[in-house]
Amino acid sequence: MGQTQAQQRLKEAAEEGDINGLYSCIKEDPRILDGIDDIPFVDSPLHTAASAGHTHFALEMMNLKPSFTKKLNPEGLTPLDLALRNGYLITVRRLVNFDKELIRVKGREMLTPLHHVAEKGHIDLLAEFLCACPESITDLTIRDETAVHIAVKNFQLQAFKVLLGWLRRTQRLHVLNQDDEEGNSVLHIAASTLQPQACYIFYT
Repeated sequence: MGQTQAQQRLKEAAEEGDINGLYSCIKEDPRILDGIDDIPFVDSPLHTAASAGHTHFALEMMNLKPSFTKKLNPEGLTPLDLALRNGYLITVRRLVNFDKELIRVKGREMLTPLHHVAEKGHIDLLAEFLCACPESITDLTIRDETAVHIAVKNFQLQAFKVLLGWLRRTQRLHVLNQDDEEGNSVLHIAASTLQPQACYIFYT
């Protein structure tokens, strides 16, 4: 069976979460994963498995090819990004447990998984990500936005409360002084977008 057929079988194994199928492909072509890794932007088997919530297959692939975890697909997304966007929270948590630094991997527009959960208001994951990887709070988008900027710009009041409480507890309030590319701090954004509750929370 040729290389193209082996790659198709590997793709199908990832779509189905078939670990035995994965090793059948590796047995047939021991370099099959290296060939994928050589492509700068690719939907790797890890991307495919994570986007479908096949947690065990994803973890097996991470163990075999850790480099896949930080690889971007043609849309600028990582495997963790895809699991997040498709709502596979068990997969998300297991991937993060495997490598907490995945929370800081910058994809399209330099957005990280922390930025994503702040934008969507996923407060449980937000708290978990902050505890797992505290330094992720300093990561900026291409617009110089922190996760706090993202939460306020998207009117995610509960996410802002979680972020502010965590910043206070960990003595990282200096993060609030970060200006975005337009020179706006978090408080400026809250005031200019008429979010009095956010301003109130800030000062209490």
